[in-house]
Amino acid sequence: MAGHRFTWLDVFSGERFQGNGLAVVHDADDIPNATMHRIARETRLSETSFIQSSDADGADYRHRIWMMTGEIPFAGHPSLGTAAAVAHARGETQATYVQETKPGLQVVDVEGDRRHARVSMLQQPPQFGDELDPGDVLPLVGLEEEDADPDLPVQVVSTGAPMVIAPVRDAGQLQRLWPDYDRIGALLAAHNAIVLYVVAVDTAAESARARSFPGSAEIGEDPATGAAAGTLMAHAAARAEVERLDIVQGVEMGRPSLLRTAVEGDRVRVGGDVVIVVEGTIHVDD
Repeated sequence: MAGHRFTWLDVFSGERFQGNGLAVVHDADDIPNATMHRIARETRLSETSFIQSSDADGADYRHRIWMMTGEIPFAGHPSLGTAAAVAHARGETQATYVQETKPGLQVVDVEGDRRHARVSMLQQPPQFGDELDPGDVLPLVGLEEEDADPDLPVQVVSTGAPMVIAPVRDAGQLQRLWPDYDRIGALLAAHNAIVLYVVAVDTAAESARARSFPGSAEIGEDPATGAAAGTLMAHAAARAEVERLDIVQGVEMGRPSLLRTAVEGDRVRVGGDVVIVVEGTIHVDD
């Protein structure tokens, strides 16, 4: 099996070594699923992307996304970072791509130079799932029921993949979170969700602070979660009639990220900066 072009990027930051890291493996049609999973475990990033050919009408490429624990149907920062990697590989400074993921087709816009790009995408129309008792959810990160935002309920929301959105009263509470990953994992599994997204929303300022926890201590906290940002925007739009949110995430990890979100029709657009960190070849053996 020949070597594959490999791009490492930081997403949702214009500065290297901030934001959320992503590895992208190009021309991955011949890479078996088990090997994709091994590569994802090798990078030890929250997600690793694989670009394959697509047979879907109108799609430019098929996008496979793997966490260390296995494949997931959709994710935000991989979608943006992969589009930037494709544009760079093709020598395009401005492009619109249609990616195929398991939930369907998503349009991704890219504009930038050889090393830096601004990327945004429309996620899937929101689906609103169960409302959850904050007394059952917030203790999983060391908070109490009284810490819950009185105006925004805890709820399962999807704009491509389900997330548990857990709003709290103020951003200061985010500094004292203590995640219990085993219990978080059980909660997420019960709702087929990807992460627990603990957020403090300032509707007047159209801004939010967030922290994101998957169901595994091996993966750990995520510094920028584009799919969850989209669900938060949809949640705030439905409950508080907010049409735009700038979300800051990753501060407590030393990897500050900025995720820009806005409502467009029946969908949410999520965008941010992307910067290339490493380019090379990954060698995959049979």
